[in-house]
Amino acid sequence: LDHCWRRSSFILHIRDILVGWLVIIGIVLFFAYATELFSHYDRRIILTWFAITPVVIFVSHLTARYLLYRFYLQRGISRSCVIVGWSDLGFKLAQRLHSNPFTGIKVRGFFDDRAAQRLHLEGPESTKLLGKLEDAASYVRNNHIEFIYITLPMVSQPRIMALLEELRDTTVSVYFVPDIFVFDLLHASFGQIEGIPIISVRDTPMLGLSGFNKRVMDVGLSLAFLIILSPLLLLLALGVKLSSPGAILFRQRRYGLNGDEILVYKFRSMMVCEDGSHVPQAQKNDPRTTPFGAFLRRTSLDELPQFLNVVEGTMSIVGPRPHAIAHNETYRKLIPGYMMRHKVKPGITGWAQVNGLRGETETLDKMRCRIEYDIDYIRNWSLHLDIIIMLRTLLVVVRHKNAY
Repeated sequence: LDHCWRRSSFILHIRDILVGWLVIIGIVLFFAYATELFSHYDRRIILTWFAITPVVIFVSHLTARYLLYRFYLQRGISRSCVIVGWSDLGFKLAQRLHSNPFTGIKVRGFFDDRAAQRLHLEGPESTKLLGKLEDAASYVRNNHIEFIYITLPMVSQPRIMALLEELRDTTVSVYFVPDIFVFDLLHASFGQIEGIPIISVRDTPMLGLSGFNKRVMDVGLSLAFLIILSPLLLLLALGVKLSSPGAILFRQRRYGLNGDEILVYKFRSMMVCEDGSHVPQAQKNDPRTTPFGAFLRRTSLDELPQFLNVVEGTMSIVGPRPHAIAHNETYRKLIPGYMMRHKVKPGITGWAQVNGLRGETETLDKMRCRIEYDIDYIRNWSLHLDIIIMLRTLLVVVRHKNAY
């Protein structure tokens, strides 16, 4: 509940509940059919339970949220804090505390060594500046301040140490808020190694249980798709074989997780199987494409063998689309942060593809935009985002946009 109460958007709250409930339903149905217990229960009761439970959960969360808010208001429960550092990071922290009444923390103001004139303070805004750093300890003692948040940059270490020395004569709780936003963050997190605190500035979200859950979903869905689509796969393989001479499957070297080389499988759609230092991207009316291959590329059916890559473990259903190695070597020199997209496994479909960046990227700006979407996907990854991308992929494929 604590996590949900801190969500500012009811829409996100509802989405979290529905996604979690759908996962539970899937698990229940799987075990019910596997153990043949489903036939022992009235299906109308089960369907009613499926439909009503998420509504009850949401209403209970909403009620608890309201009651807790009223409790804070009636009891007048609040704790005071001050922020050391008149900066964007300090303002962001103050805004978060102000917008979340469930913390019960009120911001009294800021301390900074710079004068009000240097901070460009005018009118009522100047009252938020309570004084200089040397005044913070006495203010904390005299005004029953319980928390102090230090948002000064790391270069201010001498001033921070002096402040901490003065605060030793108080009972205030001190928190250092590092300005890690100056870095190019990718799934930033906090942790420790044998008691030593560490900050992860750039990492993959597919670790531990999260990676296991994604892998289970990938393998389960891929095996199901391969079984269900096996007649179609046989027909497509026959079509490739009869339409032009050459191999049925095209294997191309591409970069996978952590930049390691992998072989990506596709139904061959061209007269050639290029995999060298220079591989031109497929273009509209590309002369290398066979007539049947044009149909495969337009409908994205040529990508279906990549479910074998997913089962093999070299790809995921959802992730940044893998580029030919020649393209990687070209764009990694032109686009800063390009290789960050390889912190996760490449996917059959991706966040960039469902946002209109499918197919040829004939300009550097288009490729740069695609990479921005890829990195945004890694930063905000979750299983329900994967599900949304899968559903949107179906719409993109039906429209055949930018596929050739």
